[in-house]
Amino acid sequence: MPLPRLLSAIVAIILALGMIVLGGWYFTLGFGLIVYLGLQEYFDLVRATGILPAAKTTIAVSLILLVTANLTPNLVDAVMPVAGTLICFYLLFQPKLATIADISSSILGLFYAGYLPSYWVRLRNLGETANLPLGGYLPEWPIALPDLPQGLSVTLLAFGCIWAADIGAYVFGKLFGRTRLTDISPKKTVEGAVFGVLGSMAVASFGSLALGWAGAPLSGMALGLLIGIASLLGDLTESMMKRDAGVKDSGQLIPGHGGILDRTDSYVFIAPLVYYFVTLLLPLLPD
Repeated sequence: MPLPRLLSAIVAIILALGMIVLGGWYFTLGFGLIVYLGLQEYFDLVRATGILPAAKTTIAVSLILLVTANLTPNLVDAVMPVAGTLICFYLLFQPKLATIADISSSILGLFYAGYLPSYWVRLRNLGETANLPLGGYLPEWPIALPDLPQGLSVTLLAFGCIWAADIGAYVFGKLFGRTRLTDISPKKTVEGAVFGVLGSMAVASFGSLALGWAGAPLSGMALGLLIGIASLLGDLTESMMKRDAGVKDSGQLIPGHGGILDRTDSYVFIAPLVYYFVTLLLPLLPD
């Protein structure tokens, strides 16, 4: 791995761990910055195709979704359609008549980089315990995984699965990759994708045992499978957007990685899956 890419990855992991552990507004504001920058890159891709979206309005209502997720998680699903309505109202009163593409790309931006990321805030706030200002949390030493708040332990596990999937796909794809996975992303291989999913399943299996989940390690394997596949689909979705826009990277913010979307595309579809897995499915499993 090139040195700039490696150093950027290390810095990103340290910052991500700090945000996750602290939680509260620290996590929400940090994630808000990622959403803001990600939406800026998304709308740059959209404009490259000749579409004129409601960028500022979509960014504003997306950040409102994150704040709502931290304050009153149950209201996010109610705020989402209102946010979409505001975007349509804005486009209705533009000097230039808006097109279906203008509207649909704006609503996709709200869903893709606003609504779906709000689930990370909801997930981190599960079993919320605050012992710092701004709703932050600092674990006592020595750290015992089963004693951590549910939101913190599950978010750490989800991020660990994503990192394992990324590393597994990258390393084993480089070493053993022979079969192209799809024309959307020519460098991705079937072998790399399989090892990425297996890496995610392995981490989730160990994590489910450490956290004492019902049905472990099979429940962990199931979650790891979901995360591994969703991580790959998120990566391919962003690659599809870049191909349509005719660019190699979504931006140049992160040395060796490109833009924020290039670094976070794997995370987009995962939070809702993990959230509903631990809140709806896991409680139904026998001990």
